Amino acid sequence: MDVIPFKAYRFNPAVVGDAGACIAPPYDVIDPAQQEALYRQNPYNIIRAILGKTCPGDTEAENQYTRARAFLDKAIADGALTQDSKEAIYAYVQDFAIGDRTYQRSGIIALGKIEPFGKGVQPHEKTLDGPKADRLRLTRATAAQMELIFMLYDDPQKTAEEIIAQAVRKPAVLDATDDEHVRHRIYVIDDPQPVRAFAAMMRTQNTVIADGHHRYETALNYWKQTGRAEAQYLMMTFVNMRNEGLVIQPTHRLIADVKGFSMAKLLASLPEFAVQKFAFTPATKNASRDAMFAAMRTQGAQGKNIFGIYAADGAFYTAALTDNTAMKAVAPTMSDAARGLDVNVLHLLILEKHLGIGEAQLAAESHIEYIKDIGDAIDKSIAKVDSGKCQAVFFVNPTRIEQVQAVAAAGEKMPQKSTFFYPKVFSGVTINKLPIAPMAPYNAK
Repeated sequence: MDVIPFKAYRFNPAVVGDAGACIAPPYDVIDPAQQEALYRQNPYNIIRAILGKTCPGDTEAENQYTRARAFLDKAIADGALTQDSKEAIYAYVQDFAIGDRTYQRSGIIALGKIEPFGKGVQPHEKTLDGPKADRLRLTRATAAQMELIFMLYDDPQKTAEEIIAQAVRKPAVLDATDDEHVRHRIYVIDDPQPVRAFAAMMRTQNTVIADGHHRYETALNYWKQTGRAEAQYLMMTFVNMRNEGLVIQPTHRLIADVKGFSMAKLLASLPEFAVQKFAFTPATKNASRDAMFAAMRTQGAQGKNIFGIYAADGAFYTAALTDNTAMKAVAPTMSDAARGLDVNVLHLLILEKHLGIGEAQLAAESHIEYIKDIGDAIDKSIAKVDSGKCQAVFFVNPTRIEQVQAVAAAGEKMPQKSTFFYPKVFSGVTINKLPIAPMAPYNAK
């Protein structure tokens, strides 16, 4: 992929105070409560641009998209956002913990030349039309890239890691810790030599989108609509697949309102699976839960497709696929790499086949809720089942990075929420602002 440096806009502590109070998670993981909290956190928080509030009286001329443009214009006029004087790439270092283990993930922020999929860039997840239409309206209004596309590449020589090791010897221009105790640090790299070294390495690389599929496709649409050469370059964070801090967490599935759902009936209808039961008393519930996860980890490491199930019937269960022909029967055109994904096994052989949750329901997120495995998410999902708000939860092992590579290389896409790269890369740490160009009135069709 061709990459180039750029002059980023960054939040100016002399005007905003704590620049860390002005950044935010990606728009698609922010719920209404967090949106409100970010609004209160700082008057210059990027939330006002990436996920602005809607108002009852909104019109085509006045809405969250036009307010996003006004917010950026005012932030620049106020000096809250200032542009770097020299072209640069930026080291992005994140320190975090999962359980009692600590990690450090690092990458390089630069502008990457976008191409249709297959020309050096591969997606790995399916996208939905609604989010793409929303992001296109925002891009048309602001002509700004405020959120990072998370890109993966494979460099055994670890060129970027060496560049980053040199960069972190200087002070960070942003050093902030978020509500999940993830530390975000940004370092400016404007020396031509490491910039050239990184660009030369990336020219040999094929890339895979880890996070930001909707925004990448939106950028392609915006470039095609405008025909602007500068719109073919998109702000991205590039992370080496060999980076020791690259972590994929699982995303579990809660189901609700499935007509006629019965755990006993479901278990009886799974001849393709070996089911193991972990019964419990109130005193041994946590031990049984832990035993289920231990079995999932052990058998998953052996290459088996396995997932856990809990439906508040006095037991946890694992279901391990034993009939390897079952996936070929329901997905004859799917590659072996895609058929080997736990999420595809779960979706096709359980959710769709027995519970009626197929492509349409998944796209609408009907009868299903996705639970990212971080913090106390597992306990909360079990509590939702115990309370009767949901009928069952299906636990999955994390997708492995080599599986992401294999599915992308086969030219296929995983189901939505197949991967959860933790932590998220934050919005507003750098901003790439294009000149506003006149465009025809927006037409979602």
